[in-house]
Amino acid sequence: MPGAFALAADFDALSAALADRFTAHTIERRGRGASGPQGGAYGAAAECADVEAVRAATGARFVFGHSFGGFLALEAALAGSAFERIALYEPGVSIDGSIPISWADPCRRQLDAGKPAEAFLTFVQGINPETSGKAPRWLLRLILPLAIKKPERLQKHILLPAAIREHAEIAARDNTFAEYGRLTQPVLLMAGKEFESTGAGRAAPRLHDVLPASELTLFPKLDHFGPEKDPAGIATALTPFFLDTGSS
Repeated sequence: MPGAFALAADFDALSAALADRFTAHTIERRGRGASGPQGGAYGAAAECADVEAVRAATGARFVFGHSFGGFLALEAALAGSAFERIALYEPGVSIDGSIPISWADPCRRQLDAGKPAEAFLTFVQGINPETSGKAPRWLLRLILPLAIKKPERLQKHILLPAAIREHAEIAARDNTFAEYGRLTQPVLLMAGKEFESTGAGRAAPRLHDVLPASELTLFPKLDHFGPEKDPAGIATALTPFFLDTGSS
C-alpha cells in the first residue's frame, strides 16, 4: 500500500520486481487516481475496510505497506484482516508525538488561499521538526525544486488535502503502538538511513520491540522513499520473507 503522497502507479516498479514469484495487487487508496474521494466519514476504519475488501477479493496472503500504507497494514491486521505475513517500510506510526500534526491548520489555510507550494513547504517543515523543520523557509524554496522534480511536486500538491486527513488519523493514535503487540503474524520492519532522526524512521525499531514475531532490516543508503527509489532492493528483502526462506 502506498503512502500519503503516492499513487498506485508509483509502486509499479516494485510490483514488477516481485512479479516473477508473486501476483501483486496495488491498492489505489481513497482520494487518488480513479478511486473515489475520501468521503465525509473518512477515517482509518474506512481505509481498513477497503484493504479487507481487496484482500477478500484477491485472496492475498501477504501485505506490504509504506509510510501511511504501513500504518494501515497494521491497523487492518489488528482489525482482523487475515494476512499471514506483514512487511512495512518506515510505517507511519506516531510514538511520543513523533509524527506531529500542528502544521495541519496553517497548511489548510494556505491551500484555501490557493498557495499549494507554500502549503507543501509548511508540511515539509512541520512533519520533521528535527531535520527539515530546522531549515529556513527561503532555503527550502530553493532546495525543493532541485530535490523533487516538477511532476512529483505537483502530485504532492494535489494529494496534500488528503494527506492532511491521513496524518490526522495517525496523530489521533499517538502512543497506541503497543496494541500491535497483539499481532502474532511475522512482520518484516524496514527503515532507511534516517531511522534515528525522522518520525517514520524511528517507528520501525520501536515497533520491533513490541511485535512478538518481527525482524528489522535497515537500508543505510535509502531515505523514506526507498520503495520508489530502489524497488529491486526492497523486493530482494521482501521475497525471502514472504517465501519464508530464512525468516523468523
